[in-house]
Amino acid sequence: MWCASCLASACAGCACNLCTSAASAVSRRSARLAYCGLFAASLILSFLLRQFATPLLKHIPWINAFEHTPPDEWFQMNAVLRVSLGNFLFFAIFAIMMIGIKDQNDRRDAWHHGGWVAKIAVWAVLIVLMFCVPNIVTTIYEVLSKFGSGLFLLVQVVMLLDFTNNWNDSWVEKDEQKWEIALLVVTVVCYLSTFAFSGVLFMWFNPSGHDCGLNVFFIVMTLILAFAFAIVALHPQVNGSIMPASVISVYCAYLCYSSLSSEPDGYECNGLHMHSKQVSMSALILGMLTTVLSVVYSAVRAGSSTTFLSPPSSPRSGAKNPLLGDEETGKGVDKDTEPRPVSYSYTFFHLIFALASMYSAMLLTGWTSAASEKSELMDVGWTTVWVRICTEWVTAALYIWTLIAPLLFPDRDFS
Repeated sequence: MWCASCLASACAGCACNLCTSAASAVSRRSARLAYCGLFAASLILSFLLRQFATPLLKHIPWINAFEHTPPDEWFQMNAVLRVSLGNFLFFAIFAIMMIGIKDQNDRRDAWHHGGWVAKIAVWAVLIVLMFCVPNIVTTIYEVLSKFGSGLFLLVQVVMLLDFTNNWNDSWVEKDEQKWEIALLVVTVVCYLSTFAFSGVLFMWFNPSGHDCGLNVFFIVMTLILAFAFAIVALHPQVNGSIMPASVISVYCAYLCYSSLSSEPDGYECNGLHMHSKQVSMSALILGMLTTVLSVVYSAVRAGSSTTFLSPPSSPRSGAKNPLLGDEETGKGVDKDTEPRPVSYSYTFFHLIFALASMYSAMLLTGWTSAASEKSELMDVGWTTVWVRICTEWVTAALYIWTLIAPLLFPDRDFS
């Protein structure tokens, strides 16, 4: 018994030392990647609790405060919303705390980059506390999350446009034949994928013998947008490129598919309704992967002076800010010298994670009210359908705007 007690104490001590060492290593590396790690941990925790926490939640009186116990799906969605709320509050608090930071001599700059043992503890405490609040709090948060998720989708689209333009520019600047061939190959593959996938969507979501005009409209509109992207990008007065147009076309085709596959399983025009649960899970995984990638990309791009994450006070001289550099660690910064301005807005950086927390909750709950007791599948329903199809149209509108805006407003700098 004494040996077991000593062994348990030793294991606990090693675990604490390991966590402390890991937190110290994080502060020496990149705070941005560490915040991405916390966000990824919240996604994993949400999914695990959604799958396995229902029996426990049924025994908590302030959660199961009903005369008749709701179905398991209600408790699953409630668990996701509570984890998301705790994660949202963590990043929202930091977003508020970081308002107005302009240089690295500000004491709050150290709060952003260090103190990871305390941060992890606060993050965990916030999530645990959310399981102590009444259901009305999660209901209000669920409603607000629909609006916050819309804002995150807009940020996600901007990130995609930023990624495709930088990808194209990096290959064009190499000015070598092999990179020009690579651009051509990517363009051809993307357009062939778009048109082939659209043909498959016609077979899946326009079954014979049924009036599926709405689905046909969505698919045809996707094809029209793909042609429109190419025409506008290749116009002689537009400073565009065909490769970004092809990538955006593939993304729009994916959004069209994810929208149609989210139609209710009883809808006669959903040709995948026999496998709706599998389709729901695959669409959910793709959506979560896209969310994580966009958040990680925003974190990486946050150090660049060309991104909209940069505050007005940042230097616009194109100074390099590597992801793992002295600016993250504070090394090489003499506090007695002239203050060095921060390279990106900490407030907006944390705000992106807060909005992403809302969006991930909507993905895992199918954009439906946690109190409705009707959702049996993840990410399925007419709300999801229209959210995603509207996201496709907003993506198209923003991309075309980036091409024609310099023509409409020649006196403005859109670089």
